[in-house]
Amino acid sequence: MVDLSQHLDCLPNVLSQATILCGYALASLVAVSISWFFSGRSQHLDRMERTLICWWIFTGLTHLILEGYFVFTPDFCKKTTTNFFAEVWKEYSKGDSRYAARDSAVVAVEGITSVIEGPASLLAAHAILTRKPYQYTLQLAVCLGQLYGDIVYFATTWLDGKEYAAGPVYFWFYYVFLNNIWVVIPSLIMLRCWRKITEVFKMIENKKHY
Repeated sequence: MVDLSQHLDCLPNVLSQATILCGYALASLVAVSISWFFSGRSQHLDRMERTLICWWIFTGLTHLILEGYFVFTPDFCKKTTTNFFAEVWKEYSKGDSRYAARDSAVVAVEGITSVIEGPASLLAAHAILTRKPYQYTLQLAVCLGQLYGDIVYFATTWLDGKEYAAGPVYFWFYYVFLNNIWVVIPSLIMLRCWRKITEVFKMIENKKHY
């Protein structure tokens, strides 16, 4: 079990856990709701495509804003103000203290995620909305990047053989559950894109025989 304030010189949260979690959930809900509303104005989109737009905007903003803040604010753990992003990362560090310690592997993974996958996720949403021919290839590439990041994230913990969580609840909810969202959903999207791309090539091959 890790005590962040004792071992990592990390100041305690100013906001309560409930305030932080509800704030993040509310912001996410607003982003998804706005995405769903505006995507509904496009008559050519089906429900699956609208759902994917919501996901890509949600994950893109999470990568760009939230994870970007972590990457470019190395002293977030020492902030005494009620900066919401700093509070989020101090709270999440209870599930993985490597964030408070600025572990190089974590910073590298989050840096790539925020700088590359964040904009690419928003571009994927735009590609679906405007029916760009590269939409499936782009989604597949971003999903592969997210899965690779998760593999590195989990593998480095396993290889270190250390306990980075402040308790079992933080471990199972923050470290396991929240991160596996970016394992399950990208895997499903990747399979869908694989099927769509394969269908196109099958059509091309069939036309060659006529």
